[in-house]
Amino acid sequence: MIPVIEETIERLLAGINAISLPGPGVTRPSYSDLESQAHALVAREAQRLGMTVTRDAALNLFARLPGRDRTAKPLFIGSHLDTVAMGGRYDGQAGVVGGMALAAAFAAAGTPPPMDLVVTITRAEESVWFPVSYIGSRSALGRLSTEDLHAVRSDTGRTLADHMREQGGDPDAVLNGPGLAPATFVEIHIEQGPILHRAGEPYALVSGIRGGLRYRNARIVGEWAHSGGAPREGRADTVFALADVVTALDRHWAVLLDEGADIAVTFGRVDAASPEHAFAKVPGRLDFCVDFRSNDVATLDRIDAIFRDEIAKVEAARGVRFELGAVSRSTPAMLSGALADEIAAGAARIGESPRRMASGGGHDASAFAQAGWESVMVFVRNWNGSHNPDEAMDVADLAAAVGALYATWRE
Repeated sequence: MIPVIEETIERLLAGINAISLPGPGVTRPSYSDLESQAHALVAREAQRLGMTVTRDAALNLFARLPGRDRTAKPLFIGSHLDTVAMGGRYDGQAGVVGGMALAAAFAAAGTPPPMDLVVTITRAEESVWFPVSYIGSRSALGRLSTEDLHAVRSDTGRTLADHMREQGGDPDAVLNGPGLAPATFVEIHIEQGPILHRAGEPYALVSGIRGGLRYRNARIVGEWAHSGGAPREGRADTVFALADVVTALDRHWAVLLDEGADIAVTFGRVDAASPEHAFAKVPGRLDFCVDFRSNDVATLDRIDAIFRDEIAKVEAARGVRFELGAVSRSTPAMLSGALADEIAAGAARIGESPRRMASGGGHDASAFAQAGWESVMVFVRNWNGSHNPDEAMDVADLAAAVGALYATWRE
């Protein structure tokens, strides 16, 4: 173990996670003052290491450590520092501090990396704030649209362009800029699942990233009625209507898995508690969201068709109306097998053999891969799930992953 790697990880994690709205957990909204403060903390650390710090029009941060061959294709490494509301201490943060720890290892050794090393901190990766996937990375790649910039933040109702401009960014330049030239991107991230924890393995290499299909603001409209006076037949009960759809989707999910399809189905928010609701009322309105994930676009289309078919059946049977609202999608991405092989060879040089696995969640590495970059992820073991205050990770596991990257590129 290289001491500067673990020391850098621990110190930066403590500093970053102290920047948050009041708990529980950690909350740094996308394009907020808090996200900017976390970026500034890392920028100061980068400058202390002698790195050159720049920001693009979307305020993504790039800290560059010069390599031995300045003409070689640079290695970008990093993640994001925004969080979900009441999230954990490691989702995004681990990738940022891991990249800085790698830079610190080269700086401490006094030997530059073979190519420029660019620690990359993207903005607005968590799409819970704006209904747009990979805002920061797609901005850096010249792939954000005018429509994306008109998306409104969930807690303020103001547009992405407004928030970006308020923090010092330039939305017009984001749209007009050419974007980064294709290079290499590595993202370290906690796994967000139980596989590595159950296997007792510190880190793994990621082969691909699931895409998503989401209805973020769906609603069921029924009829209000007295809970004791309205007979079962003739009710338009929105809670029972959603229950019918959820149980039907659960059955279809099991069938698709038995067929060998890759699919995950999540009803992430159910709200039947508007001011109109009361103990003695049949619920006449319910808001909900649903999130489908798969590594295959056809499977996403298939589960969407199933979902809509089940809705039509429930509407006919229950006398309710579903209003699904806008749909948002992210495309599945295959990551670079050649780059994973290179990192695996570096790990082998220090006696380690990380497994290959897929990512269930979406990550910035997907946006880079879809833009033609050689892109790969390194997962780090975690437990207690993710996107919650109890998110857990062993610093030694992250240090081991960074050590494997250092072994890959130190020669």
